[in-house]
Amino acid sequence: MSNAALRLQIGARTIATIPRRLRRIGLSLDQALAGLRPALPPLASAEHGYLLTSLPETLSPDWQGLTFERQRYTRYYVDLAAGEVAWRAGLSGQTRSTLKRKAKKLAAANGGTLDIRRFRTADELSAFHPVARALAEKTYQERLMGAGLPGDAASIQRTEALAAGDQIRAWLLFVNDVAAAYLWCSADGNTLRYDYVGHDPSFAALSPGSVLMEAALSDLFDDRFARFDFTEGEGQHKRLMASAGIACRDLLLLRPTLANRGALTLVRGFDAGIMVAKRAAAMPALRRIADQVRRA
Repeated sequence: MSNAALRLQIGARTIATIPRRLRRIGLSLDQALAGLRPALPPLASAEHGYLLTSLPETLSPDWQGLTFERQRYTRYYVDLAAGEVAWRAGLSGQTRSTLKRKAKKLAAANGGTLDIRRFRTADELSAFHPVARALAEKTYQERLMGAGLPGDAASIQRTEALAAGDQIRAWLLFVNDVAAAYLWCSADGNTLRYDYVGHDPSFAALSPGSVLMEAALSDLFDDRFARFDFTEGEGQHKRLMASAGIACRDLLLLRPTLANRGALTLVRGFDAGIMVAKRAAAMPALRRIADQVRRA
């Protein structure tokens, strides 16, 4: 699959793009854990290179062109096969206490109980989708990245096909009969992927996303999956709730052309500037200035 632009981002926000056509090759969790070097299929004449994601840090691609590392991260996952008792025992005491407190607070706001609804079959997902899609439109994932649960006809047809093969698990959390958070996951073999997630910002104080994530994982320990994959990138909730992880990196692999060298110079400069800004933001004397720059 080709991507028409090389994005320059601060967190989830895209600041600028550089027109490049990239073949994206994303390793699955199983592939990353197996530690096998991915094959690079031949590029089309109009393609400028590859975006290789979730490559284990111990591996290097078989590539003779320009190579640039965009980020390093731990790809977190939950070992469902180990069981719920082992998972909870592996969480820090503070995390267990925090999850319990958040669930109690949200239940109190809902009349004393948690209202979490599960969806699996095609008929169930046909009821899930319009509610989750309306909720997705309110989320930052949708506003900043266009990464909320899709609502186009092709995506709905894909959902129907996956559901027919028992390849989807989804959840909605309600507060006083109002949808507050959703989670949509698809299967990759015996691994379930963390694909689409979001919550209504008006319920943020009740931490609906964290409560829903804990409930979903509790369900999955009795399901058929061996692992729950938090996918690429890091996040506090991933670190807190995962039972394991593998060190990975994303690489930009470009043909050695003059235009690509120029694009790579821009990317290097931008990423270096972001690192300087992050270090500055950690310094109390410069934090306020960094916040003003980020808001601008």
